[in-house]
Amino acid sequence: MPIKNRFAEMQDEITKWRRDIHENPEILFETHRTSALVAEKLQIFGCDEVVTGLGRTGVVAVIKGRENSSGRTIGLRADMDALPIHEATGLDYASKTPGAMHACGHDGHTAMLLGAAKYLAETRNFNGTAVIIFQPAEEGGGGGKEMCDDGLMERFGIQEVYGMHNWPGVEPGQFAIRPGPFFAATDKFDIVVEGKGGHAAKPHETIDPTVVTGHLVTALQTIVSRNADPIQQIVVSVTSMETSSHTFNVIPSRVTLMGTVRTLSNETRELAATRMKGICDHIGAAFGAEISLDYEYNYPVMANHDEQTDFAAEVAKSVSGQCDTAPLVMGGEDFAFMLEERPGAYILVGNGASAPVHHPEYNFNDDVIPSGCSWWAGIVEQRMPA
Repeated sequence: MPIKNRFAEMQDEITKWRRDIHENPEILFETHRTSALVAEKLQIFGCDEVVTGLGRTGVVAVIKGRENSSGRTIGLRADMDALPIHEATGLDYASKTPGAMHACGHDGHTAMLLGAAKYLAETRNFNGTAVIIFQPAEEGGGGGKEMCDDGLMERFGIQEVYGMHNWPGVEPGQFAIRPGPFFAATDKFDIVVEGKGGHAAKPHETIDPTVVTGHLVTALQTIVSRNADPIQQIVVSVTSMETSSHTFNVIPSRVTLMGTVRTLSNETRELAATRMKGICDHIGAAFGAEISLDYEYNYPVMANHDEQTDFAAEVAKSVSGQCDTAPLVMGGEDFAFMLEERPGAYILVGNGASAPVHHPEYNFNDDVIPSGCSWWAGIVEQRMPA
C-alpha cells in the first residue's frame, strides 16, 4: 500500500484546511475555532458520532467499518493547539494572531487526520471501529491527560491508540519510530533561596543568596554527572534566575530559580527529584540560607508498546518503502498519558529541510500530507482488515 491515490487527489483540499488553521492559531485549551471547524467537517464527512467538549475543547469522532464483527476499536490522535510565539515566516497565510503561531506543526497533524477521517468515512473498508481524536493543549497544558480523565478510552471502547508528529530534518514523507521509551518526562522545578540582604560593601553582614545560588546551580549538575547512571539519559537545566533587587551596590535577600528535569526512566526521574531536594537542603544549611524547592511531576515518559510499534513500522514501510529507527527525544509529548492508558505507538514523519519546531520560522511541509494521511488510513485498514 503506497500513498493512496485518494489522498493525492485530496491534497489541495487538505492543504487549504491546514493553512486556514495555521492562519488562526489558538493556544492550550482555547482551541474554540479550531475545535468547531474540526467538528463541523467530521459531521459533513458523515461520521457516525461526533462528540465535543471532551478534555474541555477536545473533539472525538466515531467511524464504523462496513463490517464490525472483529470487535476491535482503534484510536487515532492529533493535537490542535499552537504556541505562544510570534511568527516570522512572512507567509501569505501567516498567523493573524500576534504572539500565537503553529510552530510545531499541529495544524498539519490536525489537517492530515481530518483527511484520513474523510477517507475512512467514505470507504469504510475495515472491520471494526475507528475513533478519531483531536486534542487541545499538548504544548504544556496536559490536554491528553484531561481527555483521558474525562473517560476517553472507556467511553469509546478504545483498545489501541496511535499518534504521529512531523520531524524537521528527515526527508518529507519518510518515517521513523522506536519501541519503549521515546520522549522524555518533562518535570519542572521552582527554587527560592532566602538569605539576608545588605550593602554590597559589607558582605560579612549578609547571607548572600547569589553566592548560595552559584553553589546550588553547580551542585545540581552533579545529579547528572555523579548521581545518575552514565548510560541513563538525564538533563537538569536551570532556565531562569531572578534576584529581589537589581542595583549594583545591594546584595539581595532572595533569588528565585526555575528549570526542568528530563528523564527517560521512572527510576532516574525519582533519583533526580530526591537528589534535588537533598542538595537544596544541604546547600542551604551550609551557608545559613533557607532554600525551598517546589518540584512538579509533569508529562511522564512516553513509551511505545512493542507489538504496536512493530505494526506501525510495517504500515510506514508500506507507505514509504522504509521506516528508520528514531532517535531518543528529550522533549516531552503528552500522548504519553494515552499510552499509559492503552497500548499503542507514536511515529515521526519527515518534514524536510524546514526550520526546527518551536522556531518562529518553522512551517509544516504540505508535501507530507499524502504520506501522513496514508499512514493513518493504513493503521485502521491493516489492523482491522475487512
